[in-house]
Formats: sequence, C-alpha cells, structure tokens
Amino acid sequence: MKISNIKPFALILIFFTLFHGCVAALNCTSPSPESLFKELDNQLFRQNPFRPVASFSEPLNVTIGMTVVGILGVDEKTQTLTTFLWQVLEWKIAGLSWDEQECGTERVSVLREKLWVPDVHISEFMDENKSPQTPYVYLNNTGHVFDDKPIRVVSSCKLEIYNFPFDIQSCSLTFGSYLHYASEIRMIPGVTGEEVLSESKSVLETNGEWELSDIKVVPSDLELNEGSYSEVQFQLILRRRPTLYVVNLLVPSCFLVAVDLISFLLPPQSVDRSSFKMTLILGYTVFLLIMNDLLPVTGDRTPLINVFFSISLALMVASLLETVFITNIQFSSSQYSAVPHWLSVLVLRYLAVVVCMSPKKSNRVTVCLNPSYKDSTANTNSVTISGNQSILKEPHPVKKASSPPAAPPEPALEELKKLTRDLTAIRLQVDKHFQGSKTAEEWQMIGIVIDRLLFYLYIVFIIASFITITGIWIWNNTYAA
Repeated sequence: MKISNIKPFALILIFFTLFHGCVAALNCTSPSPESLFKELDNQLFRQNPFRPVASFSEPLNVTIGMTVVGILGVDEKTQTLTTFLWQVLEWKIAGLSWDEQECGTERVSVLREKLWVPDVHISEFMDENKSPQTPYVYLNNTGHVFDDKPIRVVSSCKLEIYNFPFDIQSCSLTFGSYLHYASEIRMIPGVTGEEVLSESKSVLETNGEWELSDIKVVPSDLELNEGSYSEVQFQLILRRRPTLYVVNLLVPSCFLVAVDLISFLLPPQSVDRSSFKMTLILGYTVFLLIMNDLLPVTGDRTPLINVFFSISLALMVASLLETVFITNIQFSSSQYSAVPHWLSVLVLRYLAVVVCMSPKKSNRVTVCLNPSYKDSTANTNSVTISGNQSILKEPHPVKKASSPPAAPPEPALEELKKLTRDLTAIRLQVDKHFQGSKTAEEWQMIGIVIDRLLFYLYIVFIIASFITITGIWIWNNTYAA
C-alpha cells in the first residue's frame, strides 16, 4: 500500500525536477570517461534547453571576468575602440555533482552545444566578432561551468580629443544578458578592477599608441519599461602616448614660430624681411598639409593643437601684412594725408605706452619767415623754430620821411615784385615740405608701434602655449603614474 503511494509521488517529483532543470548527483559505475559521460548524457545533456536552476523564481548567478590582451586601435572618426579580450563566465548547474574518486576526475571538458549557455553580450558592440571560436567549456564535479573564450570587440566609445595628443579616454564595456531579466540572470563581477588591470598588463601583447592606465568594475542595472537587466560594466581608462605627435607636430611648429619671431629683428623697411616671412608662411602651410593625417578628426570641440596651429598661422600672416604696411609707410608716407586724430590718440598715446614706447620729439629746427601783408602797421619779423620755440625780432624803428622818396625806375620795381613772388613760392614749398615730413614721421611712428605690439603678442602667445602644453603634458604623465 505504501509502495503504491510512493511511486506516483516519486514520478511527480522527478518530472517536476526535470522540468525546472534540477539535476541529481551522478553515480559513476567506474572511474572511466565512458561511465562519466554516460551519466552526463542521461542526467544533464538532455536538459540543455532549460536554465539550470532549481526553481523558475530563482535567478542564475553568472560570474564574469575579463582580461585585456590587446588594444588594437582607436578610431576618432568612427568613435570606436577595437580590443582583444579573454572573457570568462562561470555559473553553477543546480543539483549537479559527482564524486571525484568514483568518477575518476575533478573536471571534464564538454562541448558548449551540450550545455545551456547564458546569452551574455556587450552592449557597446558595433561589429561582428571575428575571433576564433572555442567549442569547449570546463565542467567541474561541483556543478560549476567555466567558459573561457577570446573575443575581438569593436565597441563604440565617445572620444574627447580636446587635449590631443595628451588626451585620456574612458571607454566602457558593459556585459549583460540580451534577453533574460535580472530576476532570471544575475551578473556578478568575479574580479576587482585592480586584479583585471594587473593581469591585463602582464599579458598585454600590444605596445602601440595607447596605454592601459586603469580599469574600473561597476555592477549596474538597466531599467526599462519591461523590466530591469543585470549588467557589469568594465571602464577602460586609456592614455595616448604623445611622444610621436610632440616630435612630429609640436616641435617643428614651435621652431617655425620662433624663427618668425626672430625675424622681427630685421629692419621693418627691409624688403628681405617680407620675403623671409612669405617663405616661412609657405613652409608652414606645406608642413600642415603633410602632417594633416596625424591630426584627429574634430568632433564637438576643436582640439587645442588645431587652435595652436591656426593662431600660429594667423600670427605669421598678420606679421607679413604688418611688414607690408610698414614698408609702404617708409616709401610712400610723404604722399599720405594727415593722421586721423582718433588713430593718433589710440596708437601714439595709448598703445605706445602699452609697448613701452614714448613718442619721439623731432630735433629738426624749422625757420619760417612770416611777414604780415594784411596789417600794414605790423612790421615785425617772426622766426619760428620747431620744438615749440619762437623768437620775435624787435621791430626796427621807422623814420618818418620829411618828403616822399623818389619813385624807383620801372624795371627795378618789376624785378622786386618778381623776387617777392619767388620768395613767397619758396616759403610755401618749404612749409609744405616740413608739414609733410611731420605727417610722415607720425605714420612711421604708428608703424613702429604696431610692429612692437605684434612682437609682444608673439611673445605672449609663445609663453602661453608653452605653459599650456607643459601643464597638460605633466597632468597626462601624473595621471599615468
């Protein structure tokens, strides 16, 4: 009576256990592979379509580990990171176990297709996995499955290249189940970030442009309307090695800018100075065209190095235009009109003080005779000397004649009138000449002030660039250390 009651209950229990994926302990008839695989085929392999848990409400804990074997490349244009990884998954089949002595081994390798394997994927995956396939996994006598396989990952990564070539990138690799919710598969990190970093550096095969600086492991949950997904995020901190770009880009550019700065020592009115600057601009343009392939494709923000190159080229062009302006002033300033008052005040009064220059006072002495034609009573001769000095000559006493003088001969009077007209014309020409000389001096002074101002701007730009580049480089190396 008891046996008849127990058999149906046992059948129901076995069916319920199989339906939920629970596996009983294996009993090997002999410590041989044939006996063990026969038991595995009977108890385990037939249930591979089911999630190996004792109850549907029980989540399966999947432990994940990762090792970075190689950093194959970073593409700024497509914003992708290409790496080669060793992915390690480990989970436990509920109820599966066998005795090591009875079955003859502690672990055995089985085909991956024979077991239920979690659908773990990388959220940032952007391309097909082209790594070699490994068909086997390890199965331990405690029921733990050890799945280790290499994967080539092309993942999306938001790159910030503002500090190029001293940039540090943070790219994430998020591992999680594609289909199962967190209530069914729970992702658990099996190693810490320090352990992953240490192991990765010991096996890292590539030694290219990028250096693996740090790895952080962050478990998280992805919340959606349908439910939440359990994930483990590995944050890879990559540092670019800037030596190649410093030697090929920054050093030659700094040399060309320094040579253009030294060219200010040449006389501004020299034609050789403008030819020298034109040669420098041409060489700098060719240099940028040749090195264009080394520069990154700009994204949301323009890299600092592009700003440096643009400002350098702009200063070179500005110095060439300023040299042309000064040369024109030296040769044609006498034909210019008077300097506008606002320009004279701005340049000669304010900018001259900024560049530590004081307006030069002319040492030329100009003597002008200014007889008065309109006032018959004024017989005073005035001698005016430039430099704000004037000498007034005392009028000669005029003697009153008792009788009108005799009229001079007619030819003599005509000669005197002609001589007076010639003297007046000469005086006007002299006044015009000295007035033009004063205007030319003002224009030349304006050109010298502008030349000195651009020279100081060059020095400020070089100092600021040197401090910025050095500071970013030190910060980059400090972060790496």
